[in-house]
Amino acid sequence: MRMSAGRRTARAAWTIAVLPMLWSCGDDSVGLDVGDGQCSIPADLIIPGGPGKDGIPALSNPELVGVGSQGAAYLRDGDRVIGLLFGSTPVAVPLNIGWWHEIVNLEVDGVRVAVTHCPLTGSSLAFDRAAIGGAEFGVSGLLYRNNLIMYDRTSSESLWPQMLRAARCGPRDGAALNMVAIIEMNWAGWRELHPNTRVVSSATGTARNYQNYPYGDYDRVDNPQLLFPISRLDSRRPPKERVLAIPSGTAGGVAFPFGALAAVGSVAVVETMIDGARRVVFWDAARGAAMAYVPRAGEQDLQFEVRQARIADTATGTIWTVDGVAVEGPLAGTRLSAVAKAYVAYWFAWAEFHPGATLWGAQ
Repeated sequence: MRMSAGRRTARAAWTIAVLPMLWSCGDDSVGLDVGDGQCSIPADLIIPGGPGKDGIPALSNPELVGVGSQGAAYLRDGDRVIGLLFGSTPVAVPLNIGWWHEIVNLEVDGVRVAVTHCPLTGSSLAFDRAAIGGAEFGVSGLLYRNNLIMYDRTSSESLWPQMLRAARCGPRDGAALNMVAIIEMNWAGWRELHPNTRVVSSATGTARNYQNYPYGDYDRVDNPQLLFPISRLDSRRPPKERVLAIPSGTAGGVAFPFGALAAVGSVAVVETMIDGARRVVFWDAARGAAMAYVPRAGEQDLQFEVRQARIADTATGTIWTVDGVAVEGPLAGTRLSAVAKAYVAYWFAWAEFHPGATLWGAQ
């Protein structure tokens, strides 16, 4: 992506204004060494994105509070959260937290995960930490194609670009991370579906205003401004439009733009094939949510449709919510298996990381 001198000046001014807010109270240590010949990605695309290792402080088992707690008062209905289930325990990690910390290391009911959000690429992913022996992840201070690079807090640190979902520098180069299924939606929608949810408290021990988005208008859907240049800016969709991205091992995967899903209706169901397997995408505009599932309950394959703005399976007429739960009908209480590798990101980032992927659009 080539920029005019005027745009470069504007971007530089924006960077100078915004980044000090993110890095205040951070560690000014030097960024991690990318290693000598230990990277399987081009080292020249790994760039400093901050003051260094832990300059943006990842959180370690922050306090989780209930909906009515003072610690949850910073959240507004329209704020987006990353929702996940630990067994039957629902937990929400707000993007408000992700803007300032990027990684939240959690252990709930004996399950150790890293819930991650990169504000520059709009990408929210959660990982099982078993690949690093249950250790925690931290923010390296480095970026790859504008994307967060994590590091593992072990004796032999490696670098893990978030959207590559694997180590790409260091002793663990090539090691993959297993993803944990999440769904991103607005706080009001998640709270309605899971009134007993726990949520990350604003009492994190760091001085941050969690109601303040620190990137100005960066997330405006049609804003082409990026912190660092990329190889190309795919103009088929607005650069900061959110897409539900489903990676594929053979063809790059498929992206479902929120705008294209909304054009179908306030609620939508889309069938697709990923790596030769049937998958179904649920969309709920009111909750600002899309997620992919295996369309099967027990031994029964299911087909879905929209009936009076609600998702129903055609076999039993059971009503399902966007988070894959049957709430009315013969299958009530059943939960569909989510496609764990599906996640939400900005369109520009998904297109940059997966240039050969399919872009879904309503026909």
